[in-house]
Amino acid sequence: MNYIDTLMRRNVEFAGDGFNPGLRMMPTSKSLIIGCVDPRVDPMDIFKLTPGEAAIFRNVGGRVNPSVFETLRILRTVTLAAGGNIGPDSNLIVLHHTDCGIKRCYCHEPRLLAEHMGVTTAELDTLEINDPYKAVALDVAALWSNSDVSGGYTLSGLVYDVVTGKVEIVVPPSRSRPDAG
Repeated sequence: MNYIDTLMRRNVEFAGDGFNPGLRMMPTSKSLIIGCVDPRVDPMDIFKLTPGEAAIFRNVGGRVNPSVFETLRILRTVTLAAGGNIGPDSNLIVLHHTDCGIKRCYCHEPRLLAEHMGVTTAELDTLEINDPYKAVALDVAALWSNSDVSGGYTLSGLVYDVVTGKVEIVVPPSRSRPDAG
């Protein structure tokens, strides 16, 4: 049996006893988590999320890059078209983690990583690739600086430790820009 056969078998089981046709397009918690593709850091697992509870966007490093901004603009349009809104009760959570493979790309293929991040190779050093705690703070700041994004969300930044399984709040949830008021 190959892996696709395994997935198809699991899907039959899911369709028979796990499928919920009542799930809505909009997450019940009004939350979007931006995280890394690393399989050790699946938000569904580490936060014990239920299906439909949060929308999860994953990329290499869980970094806020041009693709994230594009996705957020599209999601805003989809939300508004579906009759929803993005208000202060909507959460935008940036989740980074320790021992991230993005560091290896930084060392071995900096041009590729620069392209992913939408910066020049020289600018990579400013993105704190080797420190998830500093990087998550930078990414939350990037979201705050984008008026299309920050106005409708409560923003926060978290780091997951792949050794302990624990999450640390690095940027506490906030509804207002850090430089406001």
